[in-house]
Amino acid sequence: MTLGYAFLGQHAKMGQGQAEDRLEHLELFERLGLALAIGLLMGVERGWQAREYEGGRVAGIRTFALIGLLGGVSGWFGHIMGPLALGAAFVALAAVVVASHIMRAQKGDHEVGVTTEIAELTAFALGALAAMGEGSAAAAGGVVATALLGAKDTLHGWVRRLELLELRAAIKLLLISVVLLPVLPNQGYGPEEALNPYKLWLLVVMVAAISFTGYFAIKIAGPRIGSLLTGVFGGLASSTALTVSFARMGRANPGMQSLLAAGVAVANATMYARLWLIVFVLNRPMGLKLAVPLGFMCAAGLIATWLLWRARDAEGKPGETALSNPFELGMAIKFAALLAGVILASKLLQAWGGSAGLYLLAALAGLADVDAVALSMSQMGGKGVALAVATTSVTIAAFVNTGVKAALVTGLCGGLMARRMAYAMSGVIVAGVAGLAVGWLGWM
Repeated sequence: MTLGYAFLGQHAKMGQGQAEDRLEHLELFERLGLALAIGLLMGVERGWQAREYEGGRVAGIRTFALIGLLGGVSGWFGHIMGPLALGAAFVALAAVVVASHIMRAQKGDHEVGVTTEIAELTAFALGALAAMGEGSAAAAGGVVATALLGAKDTLHGWVRRLELLELRAAIKLLLISVVLLPVLPNQGYGPEEALNPYKLWLLVVMVAAISFTGYFAIKIAGPRIGSLLTGVFGGLASSTALTVSFARMGRANPGMQSLLAAGVAVANATMYARLWLIVFVLNRPMGLKLAVPLGFMCAAGLIATWLLWRARDAEGKPGETALSNPFELGMAIKFAALLAGVILASKLLQAWGGSAGLYLLAALAGLADVDAVALSMSQMGGKGVALAVATTSVTIAAFVNTGVKAALVTGLCGGLMARRMAYAMSGVIVAGVAGLAVGWLGWM
């Protein structure tokens, strides 16, 4: 009996070992299959790009598929034998790729670049990554690599349209975000440790990135699609700048004033949504409270946009929108200084005049920039300043800023556009007051 149990136990262990071996083999086949699929995917793209050079291209579907499979086998060898095996295989492939490139250059082929050669090495590396168990990352890398290879004309077109001013702006944005931000101290300084250099600069980066994105959105879509879409993008970048630009256009083109007024209205509606999103991301409880007044103002702005669009006097599109520099480092520094000043003034005015002092500060700051008030209140709301007071301060700044837009249109354009903007902005402010009242009833 004992011998029988021992025999059955040994047989069960052997069966379990065989099952584990089959599972391991199946997993290896899956990984090698993924490596082969990555090579095939990249090979299809390369083969299609060089389809006119059948028989003369350096690599196509079969070559890339084999390279991906080679990467998978090499990655598996590296997994069980050590990294030297994988490194030796990569060096061998790189030597073959370099030799092929030199031969093509000497023969004077149609286009001697290195994109295909780099793609071959990438397919090998992704195949090895798949064999080493990182299937998701390898598959994602294969798709991204193929997309980049296929986007040659699009990417080159972007580069041709890129201006030096825009390139410098992108470099400056990377400078303040990737280089400068990580080295700033993440701790409070000043009265009650109200000033945190890292958090202040993070907010500057966020606002600059929004403006940068809006700039290129206007440049790509622009007035070709009409004043409404331009107004939406302008609200993301700078609703004040768009208001000034459209007011000047309205003065030069009286027949388009209703159309341009609709663009200004939708820019302000977009600005309220953008303002709420910034606050919600930084201070969710405050964002929830601010949703009511800013939501009312956004809805009123959209209704005004629809009414102005229906009342337009003539179909047409505005001329080229005056696009300013997408990003200025000096402007970012001034914004940081303004934001720090608002935070310090908020502390002092709160100590001196309580909530009334904050409301006065919000009204004064709203004359120039509502973002600074929103960002400073987001930092202070629920942390020394009651959420209801912080929410009301941001709403007051939005009221004042809305009135400034109407005043700008009156001063720069006048006429029909000024009258219609006065009606529209008045309706937006009334809606905001109603939303604030509803919010206060809910907060009490």
